[in-house]
Amino acid sequence: MKKYGPIIALVGFSLILISLLIAISSVPSNISEDETFLVSSLFEGMFDDVSETFQIMPGDVIYTSYTTSLSDVPLLWGIQIIDYQYGDMLYIQISNIFGDSYGEFIQNDSVLFTTTIIDQSDTLNFQIENTGTRIIDTVVMFSEDPKNSDAFSNPNSPMMDMLLPLIISGFLIILGIIIVLIGIIVTILDLKNKLDNKRNY
Repeated sequence: MKKYGPIIALVGFSLILISLLIAISSVPSNISEDETFLVSSLFEGMFDDVSETFQIMPGDVIYTSYTTSLSDVPLLWGIQIIDYQYGDMLYIQISNIFGDSYGEFIQNDSVLFTTTIIDQSDTLNFQIENTGTRIIDTVVMFSEDPKNSDAFSNPNSPMMDMLLPLIISGFLIILGIIIVLIGIIVTILDLKNKLDNKRNY
């Protein structure tokens, strides 16, 4: 009996294993594994500013601001709830010094990222309210014109050092799955041919 199918499937499984090893090795080894892990440490060089840790009591509000220096560019901002637990929730309001609103947001997950278009240089004020039932520690991150940040424009940046292996890993895992499926199909066809041959005798 031909064994091309299992061999092909084994090659596919090998590619999947290799892709997982590449993905694991691409994550910086100096990232903290404790409950104070910060998302910003994964994207070193991407953010123009990362705030200090704010502790917000239930029902309390904290304020932070960011001043943009460019016009007609997107401002990527994010908020991380450190040691997130189910039920944690933040209500975020953004406005400038003139009271113009840039939107209201509800965060009920560990990390919230969104982009706000800034027509002209401005100072954005973030009002962050803890609408959950327990004390929350949070960090706010800002990246002005993120597409042109050093993290993406510099091929030697820590971000690119991590991103390229992840892209390769993603390609290999997809290729591996396709090859495994081909191996399974070939195996089924081989079994079918074997059964047909037995019936003919």
